[in-house]
Amino acid sequence: MSQTSSFTLAELLISAASEAWRGNGELLGSGIGTLPRIALGVAKLTHSPELLMTDGEAYLVEEPVPLGPRGDWKPRFSGTMTYARVFDCVWSGKRHALVGPTQIDRWGQANISCLGDFHKPKVQMLGSRGFPGNSINHANSMFVPVHSARVFVAGEVDVVGSVGYNPARWLPGMNRDAVDLRLIVTDLCVMDFSGPDHAIVVRSLHPGVSFEQVQAATGFPLLRAKDLGVTPAPTDEQMALIRQLDPHDLRAGVLKDNPPGVRS
Repeated sequence: MSQTSSFTLAELLISAASEAWRGNGELLGSGIGTLPRIALGVAKLTHSPELLMTDGEAYLVEEPVPLGPRGDWKPRFSGTMTYARVFDCVWSGKRHALVGPTQIDRWGQANISCLGDFHKPKVQMLGSRGFPGNSINHANSMFVPVHSARVFVAGEVDVVGSVGYNPARWLPGMNRDAVDLRLIVTDLCVMDFSGPDHAIVVRSLHPGVSFEQVQAATGFPLLRAKDLGVTPAPTDEQMALIRQLDPHDLRAGVLKDNPPGVRS
């Protein structure tokens, strides 16, 4: 398929993030946030039609629900997905969520609870919510709109809400096989956990970004993939779907000034 020559950074990230669900099979996809939600819709409408999606409330839908006011558009419901049924998917491992942590460390541990000391935090956030259970039951990927050392922290995250690959956190005899961390998509690059002992590896750099820039914005050492390349531009088909799924251009407000996808 032909790739477009004009796209924004938000559109590049949507295209890259949609790859998180490629080859997953029939499971519940969850895109938490504007760009992850659009990315899930693009995945379902292109390479992964078998994905299950909800309307964000209590129903499964045959096609992704557009963001914002919908006018006369009507969802095509295919079944119910109540809160109880969501947990059935979670506990059975039949889910892959793309989430947005506030902090991530070298082991993939993530924090959305608070910043600073847990008993006297500098910043109080959501609380760990579903992170603990999700992280030991099904696949998870991560989306970071601003890649910086404040997100990718040196040492451990302030509060470990989402389990990672830190051996010091696992008691002897515990089953670590359930932890399944996949992609990290940021405004600079795409990374995964394919290094030795699940070390984080930079898989592709967004156009105009260097490995040195990514490393300088990260609080711990990163590995460079042997086949490190450039993140592919969105295809014409993907661009059309992005506009269809986000007719009010909400994606433009996620990144500061939403710059061009190719940086000079």
